Amino acid sequence: MDRSIIFPRSLRYLLAVAEYHSFTRAAEVLYVSQPTLSQQIKQLEDLVGVQLLDRSGRTVRLTAAGEVYVHHARRALGEMNAGKRAIHELQDLSRGSLRLGMTPITDYLTTPLLEQFNARYPSIAVSTLEMPQDDIVTALAEDRVDIGIAFSSTLSTEECSDEIDSHILFIETLSLTVGKGHHLAGQQRPLSKHALEQEPLVLFNTDYALRRHIDLYCLEHGITPPIAMEATSLSVIVEIVRLGRLATILPDTIACAQHGLYSIALLPELPRHTISLICRKGAYKSPACQAFGELAAEWTATKCQVKPRHKFRPCPMVDVCAHDESKSTCDDTPDDVADLEPHGKAVARRPRSVLPR
Repeated sequence: MDRSIIFPRSLRYLLAVAEYHSFTRAAEVLYVSQPTLSQQIKQLEDLVGVQLLDRSGRTVRLTAAGEVYVHHARRALGEMNAGKRAIHELQDLSRGSLRLGMTPITDYLTTPLLEQFNARYPSIAVSTLEMPQDDIVTALAEDRVDIGIAFSSTLSTEECSDEIDSHILFIETLSLTVGKGHHLAGQQRPLSKHALEQEPLVLFNTDYALRRHIDLYCLEHGITPPIAMEATSLSVIVEIVRLGRLATILPDTIACAQHGLYSIALLPELPRHTISLICRKGAYKSPACQAFGELAAEWTATKCQVKPRHKFRPCPMVDVCAHDESKSTCDDTPDDVADLEPHGKAVARRPRSVLPR
């Protein structure tokens, strides 16, 4: 019997007597005195209100009631052993689960991270839930998701900010996005705010963080573009823009990954936005959560090593998403991604988890 398992002493004593058919032998194996063992089993019999052992013969044997009771005691011990093994499996990530809340923008941008996590930890069951950003904050507070992936450097629901930890993964640039049939397709010079006011747009509805960022930009610069259509699905917006008549505003990474779409800079520039992991302060972090945070830090370091040039042409899916060096996401890379030597050479460090333990 595994004595490291927390199991009622009287039940361990009973199982030992049932196994060895002797109080003396059971006491020797358990390293206790025979009177102590006998007293514990007598107290157990008094508790259940029935005799469990027949002591009348040369050997001790179970009564009919004892047979039934020991059967269930052994099952209980087996379940406790299984529970101990399950805890070890959680610790070594050979089992477990992870619930992620994401917006339509962040689920697209972080799909490679999810694929890498599944490849490294195939036994962890990952469940993703797509919802507006404010709903992610609520889901964290109600323990319906373990981690949220947010779009922007600050949460849009200010009253919840004191309850949420936010950890930047990378910085994303926004641009006007058009299809190959649009009259602006291929334009390489930035589009003025006055020209933007002439372009019908398809955008997310106002429940979504990206739309609120766009509305704030327009308000700050006195822009009133015609909004021809609203949607809650990124794929719907992309396909409508691909048809050519309507434009939208998307992160450059998404536009570059879609065949037949063009990214056009705006003047004044749209503000950059962060993609961040968010979690509830003080909440328990499972081993799967900690592993996701560590992998996210590694993935961010790899993502921010490339600084290709910006391009204003359609990007086949096999192309690498490109950005102007002046707009590189690496400019705002968190300090734990890389250090610089005195001569400017990057020195990789082992990424830390972006989630607090």
